[in-house]
Amino acid sequence: MNRAFSMSILLLLTLVAQRSVADTMLTVSETKGGFALFDKSRVATIYVDAGEPVAVRKAVALFAEDVERVTGLKPVVTANAKAAQIIIGTLGHSPYVDRLVKGGRVDAGTISGGWEQFLIKTDGDQLFVVGSDRRGTAYGLFTLSEKMGVSPWYWWADVPVERRSSVYVTADYVSKTPSVKYRGIFINDEDWGLKPWATTNYEKELGDIGPRTYARVCELLLRLKANMLAPAMHSCTGAFYSHPDSKVVCDSFGIIVTTSHCEPLLLNNAAKSEWDQNRDGDWNYKTNRETIVKKWDDRLAEASQYENIYTVAMRGVHDAGLRGNLPMNERVPLIEQVIKDQRELLVKHKAYSPISSPSSSPDPRTIPQIFVPYKETMDIYENGLRVPDDITLVWVDDNYGYLKRVSNPEEQRRSGRAGVYYHLSYLGAPHDYLWLNTTPPVLMYEELKKAYDTGADRYWLLNVGDIKPMELGIQTFMDMAWDFGTFNISNTKCHQAEMLASLFGKEHEKEFQTILDDYYRLAWSRKPEFMGFEYEWDDKEHTGLKPTDFSFQNYGDAQQRLADYQRLSDAVELMATNIRGAGHVLYGNSSASDAFYELLQFPVQGACQMNRKFLMAQLNQELGAQGLFAEANWAARQMEQAYDSIDALNRRYNEQLNGKWRGMMALSTGFTNTTMYYKKPEVKRYDGINELPVDLTPKHETLQGCYVLDLSNYDNKSSDARLVSGIGYDWQVMQLGQATYSFPAVSRDTVEVTVYTVPFWPLYAGKSNVVSIAVDDGQPQVFENKFEEYSRTWKDQVMRNGAVCRLRFAVDKTKAAHTISFIAKDPGQMLQRVIVDWGGLKPTYVGPEMSPL
Repeated sequence: MNRAFSMSILLLLTLVAQRSVADTMLTVSETKGGFALFDKSRVATIYVDAGEPVAVRKAVALFAEDVERVTGLKPVVTANAKAAQIIIGTLGHSPYVDRLVKGGRVDAGTISGGWEQFLIKTDGDQLFVVGSDRRGTAYGLFTLSEKMGVSPWYWWADVPVERRSSVYVTADYVSKTPSVKYRGIFINDEDWGLKPWATTNYEKELGDIGPRTYARVCELLLRLKANMLAPAMHSCTGAFYSHPDSKVVCDSFGIIVTTSHCEPLLLNNAAKSEWDQNRDGDWNYKTNRETIVKKWDDRLAEASQYENIYTVAMRGVHDAGLRGNLPMNERVPLIEQVIKDQRELLVKHKAYSPISSPSSSPDPRTIPQIFVPYKETMDIYENGLRVPDDITLVWVDDNYGYLKRVSNPEEQRRSGRAGVYYHLSYLGAPHDYLWLNTTPPVLMYEELKKAYDTGADRYWLLNVGDIKPMELGIQTFMDMAWDFGTFNISNTKCHQAEMLASLFGKEHEKEFQTILDDYYRLAWSRKPEFMGFEYEWDDKEHTGLKPTDFSFQNYGDAQQRLADYQRLSDAVELMATNIRGAGHVLYGNSSASDAFYELLQFPVQGACQMNRKFLMAQLNQELGAQGLFAEANWAARQMEQAYDSIDALNRRYNEQLNGKWRGMMALSTGFTNTTMYYKKPEVKRYDGINELPVDLTPKHETLQGCYVLDLSNYDNKSSDARLVSGIGYDWQVMQLGQATYSFPAVSRDTVEVTVYTVPFWPLYAGKSNVVSIAVDDGQPQVFENKFEEYSRTWKDQVMRNGAVCRLRFAVDKTKAAHTISFIAKDPGQMLQRVIVDWGGLKPTYVGPEMSPL
């Protein structure tokens, strides 16, 4: 066993041991022993002080409902501590709990003065849940709820709760400080999901996303141990502050309000109620400063007493660039003045600070503020913008999961630290992906780890679209933000399978892992929304649905993709039948099959049918061109069936559970007529000719005149190089360092090497994506993946999830074998597929699969 592998195993075992220790310090069981929360029709009484924060009292009420879900009995909540067996309190807010701490009955030294920490302790016939602050107490309660079997997703994903005949708790548990201080979601691009669902279904009395919807969102966030929300802000939705109760609801759950990169000081200029050019003039700070400052001033007057995180600086209207067409040497001082004016307003309104006393004039350095260098704002920052040291720099991904940069050594010394704005869903160029969750956990981990290791531990915001169907990705992100140390490059890909197994049965965990691996692998090379091979917001050449680049002629390329998706679809269909027949005694109207459909079956089968729709349309065109009209007619009908199946899958999602989610699930039609993936692709039918089925069984041909490296079969590698599973075209990549491989004899004196890498951005200025490549003892050649955002190179690599280069090398064709070596100038680059061609490579999408040993 090599040393690197041994160290990986040791690290994995250490993390498992850490989780096991935590689990044994807090156990909930039906077996008698420990504190009896529920035993023989008797349920324990809960104490909470009437002076506790509203968020704590709300969490207590929800916990009581959770106990009822599990036991069938709802516990009494009392302000009489002597009559209670469960004692709940927040340090400094519960005189009774403070006396217990002072008297030594409860040891709260490890959480006193802490941020969002809690302890859970059993002592004889009492159970104590004590928090360092209001959210800490709530997190402690919901930790118990989850241990009892109430998923954070019991409402949002309809995960049923299994009844228990008794509930015993053994606990001596103290939570750590969260890895990331501020953790939350951004509801975005809600036009085709959350907005129509709330408007016509859940909150139809208001006809908008409002306080009733936000109450459900905030409850979910608390249960996920998140603490902040960036509300929906598209123009189709009423501005968050246009419904005054929405901010009150968020505060009642202890949820902090933050805003997107384009909503400075909580002002949503995409909503006409907040900014109307006809009424307010141009959103131009140079020419209309007084009006803009008055808007901010009014917003802070109504909102500054609540717990908020303030976006500073400014962009244009909604997601547009800064107004005024100013040269860069004017933009930089203008934005510096904007930030200065904004901070003066925060001080004027005594904006809530977690440090300053409410009665004192706050130090602006103690008020949570973020600067988000998103799109053109990054250029302004890179051109010398001075951002006060206490403001958190929130680094952004490129909207497709790849961070554009992280803090350099100088920025890592900032007192405001750094944060991350990351996407699971996006509306924009080169293409939307709003329908399904297809961001693999390992990519998420790799990018967040880069940021975290360079100081991004202050603020993590996740763009989740409509929340549904992004549940698995949200859970992974929030678990990382809460305790990043329990994740590593090896165990991250197992996280979602473990989650599903905890909901639907441990006996299914291996099958869940297999399904998720293949689901994410297939979407890695081409997301379902990208299968029309059209680009959005682009020129005429790249607009409109096109045949895919998957080949029906070579290497079983398209056939294998269809077969893989069909296998996955059949697997989840069979699993759904087994889960439906499990026969658990459940609480509520939902069944396990409803939750299974939402969390796994729908995305798998939806992705399958989207791929079938486009690949069958392509096959129809190819067969017709070959004069195989009967076969072409069959392929046309297969396309129609796939198109109808997508509609049926969406309809089932919306209509199950008596229409609970009616209005939620739909294909986005986008904001441009270049959005076409949701449409029916063109096929040709040949009248008077019967259909003849086509055998699409994958028939893999032996590679001739080319060779694909097996990246796991390296000759040698450096200590900083490693194989990473759960990412890449073949679901395994080599992260460099340095690595050397062998390939067999060739029949020509030159070879062309095609290298696909994972399309990372350089860490920061001065770092690079350079990989040096050499064959045998020849002169190395350099591949540097240099690109600009929105360039053709960048768009192409976004769509295929890979950067590509082709290099030609001279070789001695008399040699029996050859070597090829790769060295990364800056460690971290990932090889995902390498093809050596000496004249035999045939066209496919991203090359054939790896050659057999």
